[in-house]
Amino acid sequence: MARLREHKTSFTSGEVSAWLLGRHDLRAYQNGARRLRNVFIHPTGGVQRRPGLRFIDSIYGNGRLVSFEFNTEQVYLLAFTDRRVEIFRNDARVAEFATPWTLEHIAQLNWTQSADTLLVVHADVPPKRITRRGDSLWELADWSFVHEENRIHWPHLKFSNDEVTLTPSARNNSISITASAPVFMDEHIGVRFRIADREVQVTGVQSSTLATADVKEELSSTNTSKNWTEQAFSAARGWPTSVCFHQDRLVIGGSRDFPHRLWLSKSGDLFNFSVGTGLDDEAIEFSILSDQVNAIRNVFSGRHLQVFTSGAEWMVTGEPLTPTSIQLRRQTRVGSRVDRTVPPRDVDGATLFIPRLGPQVREFLFTDTEQAYQSRDLALLAHHLIKNPVDMDYDKSSRLLHVVMDDGSMATLTAYRDEQVSAWTLQETNGLFRSVATLGDRTYVLVERPGGYAVEVFDEALAVDSGLQGASPTPKSTWSGLTHLEGETVKVLADASAQSDEVVEAGKVTLTQPATTVQIGLPFDHVIEPLPVAVSSGAGAQGMKLRPIAVTFRCWETTTLNLDTGSGLIEVPFKRFGRTSLDAPLELFSGDKTIRALGWREADDRGLWRIEQNTPHPFTILSVTTHFSVNG
Repeated sequence: MARLREHKTSFTSGEVSAWLLGRHDLRAYQNGARRLRNVFIHPTGGVQRRPGLRFIDSIYGNGRLVSFEFNTEQVYLLAFTDRRVEIFRNDARVAEFATPWTLEHIAQLNWTQSADTLLVVHADVPPKRITRRGDSLWELADWSFVHEENRIHWPHLKFSNDEVTLTPSARNNSISITASAPVFMDEHIGVRFRIADREVQVTGVQSSTLATADVKEELSSTNTSKNWTEQAFSAARGWPTSVCFHQDRLVIGGSRDFPHRLWLSKSGDLFNFSVGTGLDDEAIEFSILSDQVNAIRNVFSGRHLQVFTSGAEWMVTGEPLTPTSIQLRRQTRVGSRVDRTVPPRDVDGATLFIPRLGPQVREFLFTDTEQAYQSRDLALLAHHLIKNPVDMDYDKSSRLLHVVMDDGSMATLTAYRDEQVSAWTLQETNGLFRSVATLGDRTYVLVERPGGYAVEVFDEALAVDSGLQGASPTPKSTWSGLTHLEGETVKVLADASAQSDEVVEAGKVTLTQPATTVQIGLPFDHVIEPLPVAVSSGAGAQGMKLRPIAVTFRCWETTTLNLDTGSGLIEVPFKRFGRTSLDAPLELFSGDKTIRALGWREADDRGLWRIEQNTPHPFTILSVTTHFSVNG
């Protein structure tokens, strides 16, 4: 019989898949865990109970959260729901207005921001601009392209075969236009065509080959011409799919009927798409041509202009980008989702995106040695946590990437490339996470609760979900303002001490003992379970019998530890200095706590201990040392 000791000084590999249970030789095994629920991993390796969620407000229904940061002082949260946007500042609703986007549209929305304007696009809806005029004054309007004399400088294309011709009946005023093949449809009314580079605007459609139009620029002749185009974006041809700003240009990536084409505005003139004579500052447009037609899903301004399509990732270069210097190179062949838009996020210079296939989160990173981009799967060891991602955002202050899944869970990645930290955990709540957005150092979530949909924010001062805090100058027993939790059993922290659970009735709870401060909200369990132990040689313990002897936890500012070493969960007592009664607030404990354990067990896929608790108190573990015996 051998006595062994295992030191776990770090959890920087996070929760790992069961597929690693036989790979005790890997560094990820030494720093990983079997289960990590409702905890965050610090870049230094410790694991901490996640903050609670503070209730902000109920909203109309399911949708999507979008951050809007005018400057460091003026930040707003936009909640897109079915045909409506609700706007919050400083956790208070300041405005709301109607929009054309249905709940189905919201899944495919794409957006970018410049100063006080948010540009929003969807392939089936005319592109809109949301402009902040003041905290409570917001304006929704169509994009307005540059209008010079009688010409509008928006992108133009010929959607028909090159041999199709148009014949105008006259050069001025109201004319008829005859096409040599079907061209026109009712949706062309109001659309501008260019015949031999002169603009006309369709006023009526008699048939697929005959239309009437008003001449905006006098035509050069009435000759039949193959040299004609129409607006690239219209009700007839669809609208932009993705958008961003890059090198002082507005970049449009794809449209409904031309999904693989890129348009870049004139430099410094964001709504002018005139290609002119190809001077350096003029607009640029081209199609991404390869062995297959891949729809553009996202355009992203990083080290280069990055283009994410349904089948590959591309790099657009040029210093600066000009019609003559621009170059397009395919980098990787992963592909992005086509059923939903999940905007890429910058994390320490790498662009993280959701691929089209598989439970993955990819890192699109430029490598100086190869002078090209590579695409690494950051979730390779935790594929079981990645279940059809629908939204994600990155909190730079905490180095946490939050990824919302279709099943309502939310995986969190602690990412710190310089220290080789890539640690996943899973967040769960009494409800379903639907969207996430980060404003500065605060992360907001849209949560579907039994009573409806709510906007909530991670709050270090809270240890419950959908929670609220209250204070009174004199102790009181009844606390109200809890209508969003009607009928729910809630946790109560009164004067920093946990009280018995209560049920919310008529929007309030009555405590067994009066208090001057309270936290009230939904409980959540945090779980920490290690991987099976490995013996000193690095091999596993399969076929052996194990007996845990003692487990030492190095705690930091922790109040409660509920531990199972094989005989069920027990509360581990900490030595409390100056605590006069059981009802007094618990002191924060920092230091080592050793728990003795007894009993032999067969080696299996379980760890030798497990922490699980919903007590609304701070909890942080920095390291764990396990002493155990092996017989086999």
